[in-house]
Amino acid sequence: MKMASEFNRMNPPLTIPDIDTMILQLKKNKEYRYDPLLDTKMDKRNVKEKIAEISMEIETASKQISEIFHYVQRTETVPLQEINHAIIPTITKAAEIPHIYYLFKEMLEKDEYTYRHNICVGIISTYIGKWLGLTGEALTELTLASTLHDIGKTKIKSHILHKPGKLSEKEYEEVKLHTVYGYELLKKVPELPPSIPLTALSHHERENGEGYPFRLKGKNTNYFAKIVAVADVFHAMSSDRVYHEAIPFYHVIRQMNEDAFGKFDPSILLVFLNKIMESLVGKQVMLSNKIQGQIIMINPYDPIHSLVKSGEEIIDLNKEREIKIERVLSE
Repeated sequence: MKMASEFNRMNPPLTIPDIDTMILQLKKNKEYRYDPLLDTKMDKRNVKEKIAEISMEIETASKQISEIFHYVQRTETVPLQEINHAIIPTITKAAEIPHIYYLFKEMLEKDEYTYRHNICVGIISTYIGKWLGLTGEALTELTLASTLHDIGKTKIKSHILHKPGKLSEKEYEEVKLHTVYGYELLKKVPELPPSIPLTALSHHERENGEGYPFRLKGKNTNYFAKIVAVADVFHAMSSDRVYHEAIPFYHVIRQMNEDAFGKFDPSILLVFLNKIMESLVGKQVMLSNKIQGQIIMINPYDPIHSLVKSGEEIIDLNKEREIKIERVLSE
């Protein structure tokens, strides 16, 4: 494997003046990606206070969605008015916070998963919807669809849903039916547009036809379900669950990037990855060669292969493909 120093002997590294010139040009082209916290006069403490405040509201919403799901389990009735009044405003408020990395970090550090997952997928999906240009009724519809995407799990037996070990084949087949159960529950609610039950049905379908329940290919899958698929997998992989520990943040991003032209709609996933990586500019990272550095620039066309500054050396991960970002370091 070529180390950065070996590569630089053959290709002289960019100097600080070179980088400054590039940054100025990218700013002019509006392609420079940065963390708002580094741009300014913003008080970092105030940002953290805002994150702490919305985190408490997310905790409350998670408890409320738990109660709502238990109600659905008992009655097979979806209390839409309560969901719209008690849950959706918190998700909408959270998705207005521009400091994505800090909010996601806060969401992923909590222990409880089952009900919190619905809130977090709602928030992440709403972010993605905004990044894709959705507004008004379409965005509101996506927020509700993503929040209710797993409502069919209310019909899965608890001992299967919370089993700490690997599911048997029969148990896994039962869990997969939560998509159908969710569709059947939601299509009975007369006020709901078709996209909401269809999202519950199709959020585990994949672009290459390897998903479930019908192995539909991308062209036959609801658009909101494609968005929720990205949010669902990101939060699931990044969270501690009864049967596996959370995968390190950057490993999740790297794995999802590898799936960009197979499992997920690339027009959705690449926007998501770009925005996530933008939020890491200025963060300290550990590289796979054990060098620490700071992400200083993101390539919008290949976001996970960024420019990293270590001391006076600039490492271009787009050129040095053997070197990976292993993890984002704590601040």
